[in-house]
Amino acid sequence: MEEQVVRPVPRAGVLAIDPYVPGKTKANGGHKLHKLSSNESPMGASPKALDAYRSLTELQFYPDGSAYELREAIGEVYGLNPERVLCGCGSDEVLSLLAYAYLSEGDEAIYTTHGFLVYKIAILAAGAKPVIAPEKDLTTDVDAILERVTEKTKMVFIANPNNPTGTYIPFDEVKRLHAGLPKSCILVLDAAYAEYVRRTDYQAGIEQVNDFENVVMTRTFSKAYGLPALRLGWAYGPEHIIDALNRIRGPFNMNSAAIAAGAAAVRDQAFIEQAISHNDKWLPWVVGELVKLGLDVTPSVGNFILIHFPEEQGKRAADADAYLLERGCVLRQVKAYGFDNALRMSIGSEEANKDVVAALTEFLK
Repeated sequence: MEEQVVRPVPRAGVLAIDPYVPGKTKANGGHKLHKLSSNESPMGASPKALDAYRSLTELQFYPDGSAYELREAIGEVYGLNPERVLCGCGSDEVLSLLAYAYLSEGDEAIYTTHGFLVYKIAILAAGAKPVIAPEKDLTTDVDAILERVTEKTKMVFIANPNNPTGTYIPFDEVKRLHAGLPKSCILVLDAAYAEYVRRTDYQAGIEQVNDFENVVMTRTFSKAYGLPALRLGWAYGPEHIIDALNRIRGPFNMNSAAIAAGAAAVRDQAFIEQAISHNDKWLPWVVGELVKLGLDVTPSVGNFILIHFPEEQGKRAADADAYLLERGCVLRQVKAYGFDNALRMSIGSEEANKDVVAALTEFLK
């Protein structure tokens, strides 16, 4: 008789999590690599941030556990009280801390059909139940979210703009959503791509946080700021929520190089404007060229686009992905987000953008 093996078993919610799969980092063949799979900035990081990073020489000391220098810089640039800012190892950590602090077994948290994959991971890891609200035209549908709110709903995650669709909802809709939520429910406004939005009806969420006790805005240095290698994110929230998050975060969750580089980067707003201007030029150009090829592209306000391919053998997204990889162009398959026949493309350098368009032109012949 076979002996039964006894070993530790994680919570059921943990085993229900699909592991997060990042974008590819390598292509095939001998072509120059254009990595456009992770929405990274083609402008790289601010020279001032790089100088701050390289200036760190005393590695024998622990970092400042409060990330004071970085919180001060964020407060200075955005006009915020640094005491209401929490910094983390990417906004992923901040999102997870929110779930761990406020969700437990029996609770529910809502996100939209094509919302950021980390929301589901964080909700399940905290032992709560994820509830998916359908979108309308690949855009957050406030009514669909409110219809799913129950006495068990403790948190709502909204990516605005959303990844991977690039769509957004105006601030009036954000306010309408908040007004329909119980005061005991936290509205998390994930504004990772806020810097790129040029619409007059958009706001990242600072005003909502200032006015209410149950709204948190999260941001990242991984996109417009060009610092994904250092894993830098932050949240702005009510004092009582920031206090709770500080009680459960790691005491040294930020390293010294990240703190120094982040503080220099956020103060170099002239460099950020260059990155945004680059996106303003090349986002519409790439969309226009792809539309000329007969491809459908979801309108985006971020630094990436969602490209939909024909339902035709040999011309589907998987075929295009393989063709592009052979030519050094790395885009992102988005099957995990529910798009079986689409690819997400980050807006890259002039050369990268033109090479992708040229490759797709040949592919679709």
